[in-house]
Formats: sequence, structure tokens, C-alpha cells
Amino acid sequence: MRIDLNADLAEGFGRWELGDDDALLTVVTSANVACGFHAGDPTVIRGACRQAAAGRVAVGAQVGYRDLAGFGRRFIDVPPGELADDVLYQIGALDGLARASGTRVRYVKPHGALYNAIVHHEEQAGAVVAAVRAWDPGTPVLGLPGSRWLALAEAAGLPVYREAFADRAYTPFGTLVPRRERGAVLHDAEEIAERCVRLARGEPITAIDGTPLVVHADSLCVHGDTPGAVVVALAVRERLEAEGFTLSAFTGEEG
Repeated sequence: MRIDLNADLAEGFGRWELGDDDALLTVVTSANVACGFHAGDPTVIRGACRQAAAGRVAVGAQVGYRDLAGFGRRFIDVPPGELADDVLYQIGALDGLARASGTRVRYVKPHGALYNAIVHHEEQAGAVVAAVRAWDPGTPVLGLPGSRWLALAEAAGLPVYREAFADRAYTPFGTLVPRRERGAVLHDAEEIAERCVRLARGEPITAIDGTPLVVHADSLCVHGDTPGAVVVALAVRERLEAEGFTLSAFTGEEG
């Protein structure tokens, strides 16, 4: 009866603020921290790391395409070797800021278009696996159940953890409904909290077409950039705890 609750953080840039990192870091148990390629600057990133360390929240590297203008939500056909170097660079940069803040990178989770691409894209999935192994072959990774990313990571000996999304709609095939489609993002806090209890119990949720779908998860993600994110995260945590779940980082480490 344990489950992790994660959120995407440090996604502001310069004078542009996005999300309430301070509030979310009092709710979640793992923080997917932007590494500067899709969002985040050194000050924003270090601030999130400091808060995570103070709250004993596990820090993960949220690596993505080099796409600040598109917030990392556009597919880029990066050659595998270049993508591996980009991912390695991001992990190293975040770990430097994390260590200066009293913590370190505990896991890796891809962001946005990269996350969705490596569900099926063999070469790019392999490139991200190669980057994580080059960084530290004992680093846990987080991703979509059934993805090529997790399959290749497991084959390479990386510790693998499965993720479900609290506030995103699913296709009947267990993939995420693209954000451009109607109903792709959920907003009702109580509905999302109920859904998370079902996910945590391994019970079916309803796919976008109404069919039942089971998504096995070690961690639940609440997006930090959606309106009402803090309200949703609090509702999810309170409901899970009321149902007897203990919230803790999926890596087994804190801070």
C-alpha cells in the first residue's frame, strides 16, 4: 500500500513563471526537475533543488529535446548519438545544481515529446538508455508501462519503474491522448483523486473511448503546469492517504 506522487517542476524561465513549485514540493514525494532544454534556468532549477532537499523530496532529471520555444512538446528527429549526448548533458547539469543544494539526481524521466516518442521509437529510446547508463548504470528510470524505453532500459540492467498520469486521458492502448485533442487533460480534482485510487489499487480506469483500461504504476504524476495543479495534487494525496496508502518516493530514497 505504497505509492509515489510526482510532479514536473522548475519549468519557469527568467521572468516567466510557471507553476507553484514551493507549494507542490510540500505535497509530492518525487520531483521531475527540468534541466534547461525544454524549460528552467539555473536559478529556477537550483531553487527547486533546494526546496526538494529541504522537504526530503527525491529529485529526478526530466530530460527533453532542445526546444525551449516549444516547451519540449514537439518531436525532433535527433540522431541517436547526439540525443544521447544531450540527455547526458542535462543529467550532469542538474546533478551539479542538485549537489550544490544538498541533494542529487535519484532517477531519470523524459519529458513531453521525448517521453511520447520513446514509447515506440527504438533508436531514440536506445539513445536515452545509453545516456543514463553512461551517467550511472544504477540510475532508476521512470516511464510509460509497455514502452520501448522501459523495455530497453530493463534489458540494459537499469532499475525500471512504471508511471501513470493522474490528469491525462488514455487511449485504449495505454498511451496518452495527444494534448491537442479534446479531453486530453483532466481538471476536476475529485474525479482525478478517485481515478488515482483506482490506479494505485491496480483497478481499471476508463479510456477516452469508454473502454476499461488497467495501467500498472509505481508512481502517479500530477502536472505542475496545469491550472489548479496544487489543488489537484492535494486532493490526490489526501484521498490516497484516506484510503490507507503511504506516499513515498519510488526510488526508496528521499531528499
